[in-house]
Amino acid sequence: MAGHRSRVSEHDAGRRLDAVVADLPEVGTRTLAERLVSAGAVRVDGERRPKSHRLEGGEELEIELPEGVPPVVEAPSLHVVHEDEHLLVIDKPAGLVVHPAPGHGGPTVAHGLVALGAAGGDPERPGIVHRLDRNTSGLLVVARSEAAFSVLSDAIRERRVERRYLALVHGIPRSRTGRIEAPIGRDRRDRTRRSLDTESPRDAVTWFEVHERLGERTLLEVRLETGRTHQIRVHLGAVELPVCGDPVYGVAGDLGLARQFLHARRLRFAHPLTGEEIDVGSPLPPDLAQALDRARAEAA
Repeated sequence: MAGHRSRVSEHDAGRRLDAVVADLPEVGTRTLAERLVSAGAVRVDGERRPKSHRLEGGEELEIELPEGVPPVVEAPSLHVVHEDEHLLVIDKPAGLVVHPAPGHGGPTVAHGLVALGAAGGDPERPGIVHRLDRNTSGLLVVARSEAAFSVLSDAIRERRVERRYLALVHGIPRSRTGRIEAPIGRDRRDRTRRSLDTESPRDAVTWFEVHERLGERTLLEVRLETGRTHQIRVHLGAVELPVCGDPVYGVAGDLGLARQFLHARRLRFAHPLTGEEIDVGSPLPPDLAQALDRARAEAA
């Protein structure tokens, strides 16, 4: 066991014990903090206290840390495009995972959200009500309270959050607009992939509209009705419109892309507490804007 001692700052007066412990660099997560407090490994002025104990400021904390605690991951800086006391909308870059998962020990959106005061739901996924794939860029709405988390979660589940994407695909749709309705689940043969050939199908609906014709490629605006893992990429591939640059379901390396051309460009929803309409947009990031310029030049 490794020991840690620190003094509770006046800034932390009134906060819960587990929250203050989680903020320590030596701990880093609410889950580990709760485990340490419950195991009696945390003392306040020499006394064991429950995790809900409210600190007054000035107390001495003594913490016994188990050997082999993984290093704390540095929180990434997140681009916030809308912020109020109840929620955040962030513009996620490609390459950043939304929340911790087995096999990924690097920084995640969740790490950055802790610093921004996100809250609600799983402490290791604070405020997160929907996700984007690691290599999909764009907008995410995040709760900052349990009340906002509950309402936003219901809105996502009841399909009251409008989520629009831009996707550059190979091929030409048979109609200017379309609706793809096909259940998705883990592929029967490859558990790392999602597909229509699955033993665990879940309803999935995707809408699309042609935004721009570019020779043998098409820029689509896509709207999610449901939000299954890899849904857009799987559905578009299933109707022979594979996403450019997608190494799993589409055309890898196309137009010099290092990832799929898929960007969450717009979110529109009713504010969970006030009912006010929130409507935010995100421009294409540089790598996708450059690929689009190349596609236009090839089509000219």
